[in-house]
Amino acid sequence: MSERDSGRNGEQDRDGQDRERSAVVAALTAAGRDSSAASVAFHSAIAAQQDLGATETKTLDLLERHGPLTAKELAEHSGLAPASVTGLVDRLERKGFVRRVKHPTDKRRVLIEPRPEKLAELAPLFDDWAREVHELYEEFTTEELATITRFLTGATERQRAATKRLVE
Repeated sequence: MSERDSGRNGEQDRDGQDRERSAVVAALTAAGRDSSAASVAFHSAIAAQQDLGATETKTLDLLERHGPLTAKELAEHSGLAPASVTGLVDRLERKGFVRRVKHPTDKRRVLIEPRPEKLAELAPLFDDWAREVHELYEEFTTEELATITRFLTGATERQRAATKRLVE
């Protein structure tokens, strides 16, 4: 085989790899969009079961994961504008899901604290989905799960940054 032929094969291999990568990226983008739509639909259905909005359920998730937060911290974690957070907390408080409590070390600050007994009402709604996702985990190696986690973490960070740019 001549050097010229070898170069062409290398180009053909590279073109094939580029096409394969483009196809995989397109499929990943489509899967991400589909996952996002399914997630919104799922959380909307959960919210409807409890007379909540999807933003309210995601706020409760933030409070469950991070513990009590100030309104400013909730705005930072959620990407919502501070004025939106005030109305959101008012609604959650009226519905009995959160309460405002004085900060333990700075009495000028107020924490938004989830009410565990109300959060417990939401937990059974997630049981089937959580079980099925854990079954899905078994289809992947630990290394594959680590790669998926790295991708999701990076995508989430970028989406939070995009959200922040939109609300500023």
